[in-house]
Amino acid sequence: MERLRELGLTNADFTFAKMMARQTQRNGDRCYLQFEQSRWTYGQADRLTDRIANGLLDSGIRPGDHVAVLMGNCPEILWVTYALGKIGAVSCPLNTAARGDLLAYFLTQSDAVAAIVGTASWGRFAEVVQRVPALRTVIRVTEQTDADTDAVLPPTVRCVPYESVAQGADRPPGVLVQPHDPQGIFFTSGTTGPSKGVLTTNAQSFAWSVGRVEYLGYQPDDVMYTCLPLFHLNALNSAAIAALVGDAQLALSRRFSASRFWDDIRQTKASQFNLLGSMVNMLWAQPPSPLDGVHSVRQCGTVPVPLFAPEFEKRFRVKFVTSYAITDAGQGTFLQPGYPQDKFRSTGKPRPGVEIEIRDEDDQPVATGSPGEICMRSDDPALAPRTYYKMPEATAKANRGGWFHTGDRGYFDADGYLWFVDRDKDAIRRRGENVSSWEVEQIIGSHPAVLDVAVIPVRSDMSEDEVMACVALKEGQNLDPAELIGFCNARMAYYMVPRYVEFVSELPRNMSEKVQKRELRASAESRLSQVWDRERAGIVLSR
Repeated sequence: MERLRELGLTNADFTFAKMMARQTQRNGDRCYLQFEQSRWTYGQADRLTDRIANGLLDSGIRPGDHVAVLMGNCPEILWVTYALGKIGAVSCPLNTAARGDLLAYFLTQSDAVAAIVGTASWGRFAEVVQRVPALRTVIRVTEQTDADTDAVLPPTVRCVPYESVAQGADRPPGVLVQPHDPQGIFFTSGTTGPSKGVLTTNAQSFAWSVGRVEYLGYQPDDVMYTCLPLFHLNALNSAAIAALVGDAQLALSRRFSASRFWDDIRQTKASQFNLLGSMVNMLWAQPPSPLDGVHSVRQCGTVPVPLFAPEFEKRFRVKFVTSYAITDAGQGTFLQPGYPQDKFRSTGKPRPGVEIEIRDEDDQPVATGSPGEICMRSDDPALAPRTYYKMPEATAKANRGGWFHTGDRGYFDADGYLWFVDRDKDAIRRRGENVSSWEVEQIIGSHPAVLDVAVIPVRSDMSEDEVMACVALKEGQNLDPAELIGFCNARMAYYMVPRYVEFVSELPRNMSEKVQKRELRASAESRLSQVWDRERAGIVLSR
């Protein structure tokens, strides 16, 4: 694979303090971030994050502390993430849709001793904070919101306004941070258990971003647009930090809107952006407009690439690129610009420094063209798979035999291109969010009328999955599907709430008492139009 741009960086450069100092020297007066009507240069971003870093230290946050970050897209989420990196604290970004047991789990499992919370999430955070005794400091960030922001925290937790933290000393914090030091904990959906916190080092975080710049050819005059949430690596590493290391500009939006998307692209003069599969479908479904191809975009990253990609590219005058990457193991492949047209739905070739093999159920390599589990490894610490925080058994199982077992299925063709097939692991991908079927099952199983439950993915017109619950009730119990949906909506993130519900007398199991989910899925998909559907029922979820 050819580097399309050479940044001249090594692992020794991969800390926030070094990278921001380097980029300020190169680009001090050039714009780094545009957000709505505001702009920040590289130099302003460096000095602002220095002040916040010192303010965090003044608030009692120390190197090595784990700090939960719970807020939507805004400049502050970037500044606190970079500032935490400058003092060697570990950022733990949490999905803003998390609530109740799931939010409490994220906070306790990550060992967060402090939290930085936006007012839009304040109420649901306050509901669980007493269940997190290790928390000692909360920094409150004002956001645009109609949510209840009057909830009071317990007296054991010190509350500090963000505005005072941002007034820290105007100098580098002076903390020595190493590339191999932990930088973040990112939660990814569980398989047969709860969500895992993926522990990422500074070097691993920056290597992801540098790879995208070098192998997809991002340039200093690029404007990287993202409307994806910054608590996910797609927006953080593939856009925000990629723009930082690539001398480019980041255009940040609060959220995705299919009807407003191209107006945002034109207004920000974006030249690069990343989409998820469901977003591509939504944009494709918009009424054609004479302005469809009027913009400055030259390429678009998306996962997965849709079957109608050639028609999309022609209509919107963009060129798709893609990759195979997962939070657990980093960036594995790139489908670079100029790829052969017949490879447009592949994920490209392995990036230098990363080995990928396809292995069978006995953990043996399979022949070219045969599908199996995608396994990755690297001798470079910056490219090596990550570890699961406080889950040594899960880490050892995933890394057995010296290879990281992704739980995804794919195959290599004769030309060395990797093709993604499907997921083996018991996780569901719904509109850009990974959903743990185990976690949904635990919540549904807590309903007093439920005897047994299996949660499965079923096909979606958005090219990813929809969530379906197959539920067996206790003898003599009755339960309306809408009532079950209300029960779920009050206890889990909105994107986890099943769309389809079916009540069954019992769940099919094998000799080992494992639920036969493939059988359930095949049956459901053969008659999906007849299964109870909350969207057809007109139920709107609260967020």
